[in-house]
Amino acid sequence: MTVHQLNELLLVCSLVLLLAVAAVRVSSRSGLPSLLLYLGIGIAIGQDGFGNVVFDNAELTQVMGYAALVVILAEGGLGTKWKEIKPALPAAAVLSLFGVAVSVGITAAGAHYLVGLDWRQSLIIGAVVSSTDAAAVFSVLRKVPLPSRITGVLEAESGFNDAPVVILVVAFSTTGAIGEWYVLVGKIALELAIGAAVGLAVGWLGAYGIRHVALPASGLYPIAVMAIAVSAYAAGALAHGSGFLAVYLASVVLGNSKLPHWPATRGFADGLGWIAQIGMFVLLGLLVTPSTLLDDIWPAILIGLVLTLMARPVSVFLALVPFRLPWRERALMSWAGLRGAVPIILATIPMVTGVEGSERIFNLVFVLVVVYTLIQGPTLPWLAKALGIGRGEEAADLGVESAPLERLRGHLLSVAIPEKSKMHGVEVAELRLPAGAAVTLVVRDKESFVPSPTTVLRHGDELLVVATDPVRDAAERRLRAVGQGGKLAGWLGTGRSSS
Repeated sequence: MTVHQLNELLLVCSLVLLLAVAAVRVSSRSGLPSLLLYLGIGIAIGQDGFGNVVFDNAELTQVMGYAALVVILAEGGLGTKWKEIKPALPAAAVLSLFGVAVSVGITAAGAHYLVGLDWRQSLIIGAVVSSTDAAAVFSVLRKVPLPSRITGVLEAESGFNDAPVVILVVAFSTTGAIGEWYVLVGKIALELAIGAAVGLAVGWLGAYGIRHVALPASGLYPIAVMAIAVSAYAAGALAHGSGFLAVYLASVVLGNSKLPHWPATRGFADGLGWIAQIGMFVLLGLLVTPSTLLDDIWPAILIGLVLTLMARPVSVFLALVPFRLPWRERALMSWAGLRGAVPIILATIPMVTGVEGSERIFNLVFVLVVVYTLIQGPTLPWLAKALGIGRGEEAADLGVESAPLERLRGHLLSVAIPEKSKMHGVEVAELRLPAGAAVTLVVRDKESFVPSPTTVLRHGDELLVVATDPVRDAAERRLRAVGQGGKLAGWLGTGRSSS
């Protein structure tokens, strides 16, 4: 590649990113899922669009898609709150295993008997579309005010079910006879166990190392955290386990370990997640040829109806029977099985392995995902409201960033008071910070001053709190408690100060 060609490539990539960023703005204002806008950009610059870019490398798309999925799972895991998903783990695990099996069977039967596909193709489609998309679930659920019990199950499910689905798609796409069901079950169980063990171990060791090693620059902490998360995927895959489960669990451990410079790390991971989504969707838009989709529109819609109205609801209701969840919550979870780029990426596996009819499988999955993403995502808030499921707007959480002070055995906490925080109107003395912690500086309207015990805090203030190492966690818990419950938090039984 010449320097001139490199310059042209950089120009094209930068223009695509700018278009994608603009698409995010359009998506947030119109309610149109950003997935469709990114795919539209890829299609527009593809061979049937004005860009006339010819791209048909399914293997490269699969590799890049896997890499993007690793980043997306890492970003989702870092933003997952352990206290929310801990009670939901059993239900999410059953939904990710038994629920996936039920969904694959029903969807495959529909594809075989209603569309006329052979059983191998039907099983591949059933497995491909049974995986909920982590990027879609994470982005939508964080905008919809649902109870933590529901969001915990759905987020954990989207992090868990990629692993068994990948194993099933690879098994169904392998040439030769499909293995016995109990062999597949045993292989899935073994790979999940190895992936979980590797992910938890890498996450714990990585968090311990970051907390006890002072890096020379704050910008290195986000890089270190993402490097640890990605290494969990590599270690899990090399150990013949599920790398996807490993990276998700390692990220969950890291995200709940109170690491230094955490807001900066979350912002960095969020940015990488957006880049991964944009790149993945644009690449998938390039791979598809719109002119070949016309004959597969109605068959894809028919398979989608079976998946959305039969396979997903039946799998959710059966899998969650032991957990005695109200039918309204199970109905909402049935509709919230969002699909996105993951099924389209998985549809490239049979293309790479040379399965007969693999191009049609890809087209069917592509149309199904586009149509039902357009339907399910925007209607989820309406359905939650219709079912009477939701939670009131909660006070905004505080952005607390910690920098280690090695020589003083202490920490410097940077606290931003957002608009909805109940810390507004609280005096410094009323924070009741533990002994060994103190507010040393307040920045207000671009001016800083040393507060007195009677200084009243306001929205938009930024505080610098110094805390010794033994009381660092207690100080942060107290600050968050006041931000959520006001100055009487703890006294009125909110429980926030001890959480």
